[in-house]
Amino acid sequence: MLTWTAVSLLTVPVTLAQVGTFALLTALAVAQTEVSRRLERQRRILSNGPYISMTSVWLLPAGLLLPAQLVATLGCVLYVYLAFRSWSGTRPGEFHRVAANATTMILSAFTAGVVGHMTLGSGVATVTLAALAFFTVNTALTGLGLYLADPKNATPVSCLGTMDDNLLELSTLCVGALLVMVLNEEPLLSGLVILPLYVLQRSVLIKRLEELATTDQKTQLLNATTWQDGAQREISRAERENGSFGAMMIDLDHFKRINDTYGHLAGDDVLKAVAAVVKQETRAHDLVGRFGGEEFVALLPATSKEDAIVTAERIRQRVSELVISTTTNEGEAVDIVRQTASIGVAAYPLDGASIEEVMASADAAVYAAKHGGRNRVVGSVAIPAMAAA
Repeated sequence: MLTWTAVSLLTVPVTLAQVGTFALLTALAVAQTEVSRRLERQRRILSNGPYISMTSVWLLPAGLLLPAQLVATLGCVLYVYLAFRSWSGTRPGEFHRVAANATTMILSAFTAGVVGHMTLGSGVATVTLAALAFFTVNTALTGLGLYLADPKNATPVSCLGTMDDNLLELSTLCVGALLVMVLNEEPLLSGLVILPLYVLQRSVLIKRLEELATTDQKTQLLNATTWQDGAQREISRAERENGSFGAMMIDLDHFKRINDTYGHLAGDDVLKAVAAVVKQETRAHDLVGRFGGEEFVALLPATSKEDAIVTAERIRQRVSELVISTTTNEGEAVDIVRQTASIGVAAYPLDGASIEEVMASADAAVYAAKHGGRNRVVGSVAIPAMAAA
């Protein structure tokens, strides 16, 4: 980045019009930062993956309209200002990350500028290709940096972000692309971009708060309250349509032994691994939640008791085959194997007329599974439906 900037400084002259555009973009970025400072800080505190800022709105136009030295200056000014005004007090001691993020965004803007200058033609096609180049480079560099920071725990989502994260970044680039056109035609209208950006940030924050209110943070499944609300809606639907559903309660066997032997962080890794299995073995519209402690629940709409038992048996089998790599409280690496689960299955309306009655039947089946030797699936009639071999 420094070499690119130095070469541009020595070979590319800066016009008065470009200085004016740089000043306008800087003023807009500072104004938008001040307007949304509290939102930005809250979003950063609550983020659980790659953090998507709004800086591409300003750096994409800069990459297309300004020489590299002014692009780099804008990026540095913007990130220093954000670090002290929006992010101060949230994550102290991470200024090296601010520098890395600024470098990534500036390089992305440089790439967008190169694509803009190399693209035949002008207008919409040029800006669109430049925005895609910006997105690609930014995603690649950010993902690589996050992977190198923690390769052992790296996953595609932790490095590249979720679909929502990437859609947010593409949305900001769309705003930036529109800003390019406005700056070329009616620069004074560019101030209108601040309000849409504020609304976009606010919407993202509200969505994150809703996720925190409805999701169990250890397992990313529904929390007990949200699951109960969804189950009540499902039983109302089943009553209206004379339908049915299957339900299961999943209880991990000897889970306390895991916490006592390896520590609670290792226990959390076990919960996450089991939650992932339950999610993978159920459908997207099934209600899957953590009921508390080492208990999980699942409601399977339009599913017979027999089919629910088949699903429960798949879950039981996969849990018993898990190899969970974790660490003890002392930092020693360990693989936890042969973790098992006892699963009780019930159905509506066969085993109850309310969600409380159905889950009470499933809970009783769990106790039957425990008393029958654990690591098995039991239907609510208190007879093992499928036992482990």
